[in-house]
Amino acid sequence: MKLLIINGPNLNLLGTRETSVYGDQTFEEYYKTLENKFKNIELAYYQSNIEGELINKLHEFGFTYDGIILNAGGYTHTSVALRDAIAAIKTPVIEVHISNVYAREDFRHTSLIAPKCKGSITGFGLDSYRLAIESFL
Repeated sequence: MKLLIINGPNLNLLGTRETSVYGDQTFEEYYKTLENKFKNIELAYYQSNIEGELINKLHEFGFTYDGIILNAGGYTHTSVALRDAIAAIKTPVIEVHISNVYAREDFRHTSLIAPKCKGSITGFGLDSYRLAIESFL
């Protein structure tokens, strides 16, 4: 099984950004944990703060991988283009959020990408990624 994890804007700052919301571990540290736990899965990881680069990565992997785990960050609530990219590919996408977006500001309660995703996992911290991987198994 081949899975791609894509993180969007500001997630490169995990470990230092709003640690009360996102924790103090970097994603790279957590990713090593995932690789060790899921040795039978070919995992790939990509992060960008640029919307078009996220779309390019969806296009690149969206016809050959078994699943994509996408934390689109703030683009979740604003990007019709990401929604259209998810709709255009064959690979199923699971939307992931570290924080419980429904316990935060009202504008975070609407996901433009969720209707095109296989499912959504929100509010379990970095463990949301593990849950997404397990959902593909």
